Amino acid sequence: MVKTFSYSTQFYQWQYQGRDFRIAYDVRGEGSPVLLLPAFSTVSTREEMLGIAEVLASDFQVVTLDWLGFGESDRPNLNYARSLYEELAKDFIQSQFEQPISVVAAGHAAGYAMQVAHRFPSLCSKMVLIAPTWKGPLRAMGLPSPVAAGIKNLVRSPGLGQTLYALNTTPQFLEFMYRRHVYTNPERLTPEFMAQKHEITQKSGARHAPAAFVTGALDPMSNHEEFLNVARSLNIPMKIIIGEDSPPKSKAEMESLKGLPNIETVHLPGSLGMHEEYASPLGKTAKLFLSQ
Repeated sequence: MVKTFSYSTQFYQWQYQGRDFRIAYDVRGEGSPVLLLPAFSTVSTREEMLGIAEVLASDFQVVTLDWLGFGESDRPNLNYARSLYEELAKDFIQSQFEQPISVVAAGHAAGYAMQVAHRFPSLCSKMVLIAPTWKGPLRAMGLPSPVAAGIKNLVRSPGLGQTLYALNTTPQFLEFMYRRHVYTNPERLTPEFMAQKHEITQKSGARHAPAAFVTGALDPMSNHEEFLNVARSLNIPMKIIIGEDSPPKSKAEMESLKGLPNIETVHLPGSLGMHEEYASPLGKTAKLFLSQ
């Protein structure tokens, strides 16, 4: 049984382009710092990293972040883009830590962790990347970029945009998406679980950042070549954890990192939501790697 650690919720006042934003994060445990970054999704929140955080907190100081536009962080109506999150990740690490840190990141957050380590090599010492992705859902489906951008702007608009967002965040639709490529055990998708996920989507300003993610505006890489080149450039130990039941195209992207310098890969049960669904075995794998 995993011990439950007390934690404190804190807020980082981030300044970006002349504006101030409040970024929520939790701190638990003691020791060398580890930053946990949740995957981007319509229901993204630092709570999905709780299971991994509890495993790691026995040996590390674990910091778990809510991205701007998600969770308990501010959700302003911005034109969310890749550059914003690259700057947020870099600024947060530089302001909160006095030494190179380990990073555990899931989904698109893994791509941002790679970009930060690529641009600022002194900030990170090790990385565990869980089901790393770089294509947003509509881009992965092959939708042309101009069409995806139009959908993003439509969802951000008042009136019709709010209606479209509501239709795509009903508990029934969220459960369909979880069954399709997020969770592998449908018994975990209880009415209570789906109600909690639906509640996340109902907060004020909740649609703006997810609209950017779904339509590809938050993709941390421009193409497959950049994905490989950034990974190849990193001179730190990395562990790639691949879900055995990940969607075939996403899984092929993850497996393309095999054999690159400084990278270890391992397959574990799960799909794109494996960091939450199978937190205990993932946490143990990450702890072993980070302790070496």
